[in-house]
Amino acid sequence: ALDSFGGLHAVINPAGILRDVMFHKMSEDDWDRVIDVHMRGSFNVARATIELFREQNDGAYMFFTSTSGLFGNIGQANYGAAKMGIAGLSRIIAMEGARNNVRSNCLAPVAWTRMTQSVPVKDEAAAARRAVMAEKIRADQPARFSVAMVAPAAAHVSGQIFGASGENIILYSQPRPIETVTKEEGWTVQTILDEAVPKMAPKFFDLNRGPLPGGNNAQQPAAAKPAS
Repeated sequence: ALDSFGGLHAVINPAGILRDVMFHKMSEDDWDRVIDVHMRGSFNVARATIELFREQNDGAYMFFTSTSGLFGNIGQANYGAAKMGIAGLSRIIAMEGARNNVRSNCLAPVAWTRMTQSVPVKDEAAAARRAVMAEKIRADQPARFSVAMVAPAAAHVSGQIFGASGENIILYSQPRPIETVTKEEGWTVQTILDEAVPKMAPKFFDLNRGPLPGGNNAQQPAAAKPAS
């Protein structure tokens, strides 16, 4: 990039593959290939550029995460684990880079690409849905958002997790404590089960993926239940 363009100020890194399989059937190769492309691929490109960005006090990253990691998706333990790792990587690069004007954000896109085309179609109804998706959630939409976020005009934006689905732009929450229970005399296994867990249970998250704008899916909080 330096030889071709004379400078480098932004990196957008969407490279990815899928090797979907239920975890109890997943081979080491299924795991390693996905982790290598997503996690090591993100590391390699960022590590090759971070020192330049720090030296010139200017640089921006857009990493690609996924709702498969943020909320989970059956058959994608390898992909989801890698994508959650990328979200953590982006956050820490943003924190470490702040003093040198190095920014980092990540995007969970919903788009029709060659990667999503690799997921098998089970029936005609699924094929019809895909045809609609190909028109509604195009790859140029998250690409456009990525370019905007690495532009100088977005110099105040760093450490965030975004989503892009069609013409919907989403800002995702990030994990923060939502309940703390304390016992001054110390917890035992039994009091944890009898007191701590029932107190936290109303705020547990269930295993469902609820709808979000543009056909994206997210986990929703479990309905409140009385402590037992």
